[in-house]
Amino acid sequence: MFHDDDSAASNKAKTAIIPGEDLSGLSLDDLAERRALLEEELTRIDAMTAKKQAGLSAADAVFKF
Repeated sequence: MFHDDDSAASNKAKTAIIPGEDLSGLSLDDLAERRALLEEELTRIDAMTAKKQAGLSAADAVFKF
């Protein structure tokens, strides 16, 4: 019963990325997984940035006449 709670917290801790964290204890597979997670997050950030920029540009166009 308690083991399930611990494994959920453990899985979340594995995917939590702390900037500046010591990477020396990670295996090559762990480093590759970490890189993939970071690349996915960067893609997500880029998509949101583009969406917000488009909204800002649209608002600027409306008020610049």
